[in-house]
Amino acid sequence: MLPRAAWLLFAGTFISKFGSFVLVFLAVYLTREGYGAAQAGVALSAYGIGAVVSQPAGGYLADRLGRRNTIALSMFASAVAMLSLSQAQGLAAIVTFAGLAGLAAELYRPAAGALLADLTPAGQRVPAFAMNRLAVNAGFAAGPAVGGFLAERSFFLLFLGDAITSAAFGIVALLALPQGERSRGGEGEKGWLRAMVRDRGYLLFLLATVAGALVLVQAFTTFAVQVSARFSSAAYGSLISLNGLLIVFLELPIASITQRLPPRPVMAVGLLLLGLGFGLTGLAVTIPLLALAVVVWTLGEISFMPVAGAYVADVAPVQLRGRYQGAWGSSFGVAFVLGPAIGTVVYSAGPPLLWSGCVVMGALAALLVLGGTRRPEAG
Repeated sequence: MLPRAAWLLFAGTFISKFGSFVLVFLAVYLTREGYGAAQAGVALSAYGIGAVVSQPAGGYLADRLGRRNTIALSMFASAVAMLSLSQAQGLAAIVTFAGLAGLAAELYRPAAGALLADLTPAGQRVPAFAMNRLAVNAGFAAGPAVGGFLAERSFFLLFLGDAITSAAFGIVALLALPQGERSRGGEGEKGWLRAMVRDRGYLLFLLATVAGALVLVQAFTTFAVQVSARFSSAAYGSLISLNGLLIVFLELPIASITQRLPPRPVMAVGLLLLGLGFGLTGLAVTIPLLALAVVVWTLGEISFMPVAGAYVADVAPVQLRGRYQGAWGSSFGVAFVLGPAIGTVVYSAGPPLLWSGCVVMGALAALLVLGGTRRPEAG
């Protein structure tokens, strides 16, 4: 049974992600304000860069200031950034505040992961991280419908709603979450980066995550292009919804099984399935075959992600849990910055080259995970 504080963390995460209206509607807002698609893209890229920077920064703060304080700082700063963005005039100001909003909104993630590790024993971490992912996905799934309703009345309500939900999570953190572990004095501060770099197993795991995430990001770029070209945008939306439904209904049951298995083989199988699923896209000529491809790569995602989150928690020294979580988050950030560009360039050279490349990347990621000798093998 997970502790009460873990459920409060899940609730706060759901509230925050439910209210992530600005990220979803920022491009629509800017085009309505008279900016071009390219300018909206620059603002979204600034948000993404801020989110990437937030991971190592959030990890460091989680270890130095404490988990609760970092989560609260992130949420209150996010509320201020969103309201400031709503009042920004001119592209330069919009891009600046979009970057700050991305930094502030995602700064909490390493602290939340580290706190979850503090709160749960090793044997319960896989379902705990699965539940946290469920809170994130459920919030993102439910929020846009409300955001669309608000946008029809006033775009300012989007920014206000985002700020209110962020502040609500900040209040929950301050009043109800424990501080968690943190570095004391010089403990773990000297040479922590050197220690992480020397952790061969963890570095291989990070490289595997980058490789797997480069494949996964194709779901929102080249996969969308291929499905929309052959069928329709509605078909693509239905396939992505299938991914979300599978996560909601299968992730916790599968986590209850994978928590009893050695982590690295489970992660390797997940990464293989991820690559094979996207590889099937190149062979799928009907909607049912595309749905099968989505099922395969979603099973890979479900197998890998909760076990990987628990693995990071297990292998990190207590005083460096935030920074290990931050490094893992940064590996996704790198992939989500590079993946769309690499994928579209390869797709333009030939779709079969891209989809076969996804299979190769999945296999490479699996080999990297298995190449680590890092403890632990269970729990």
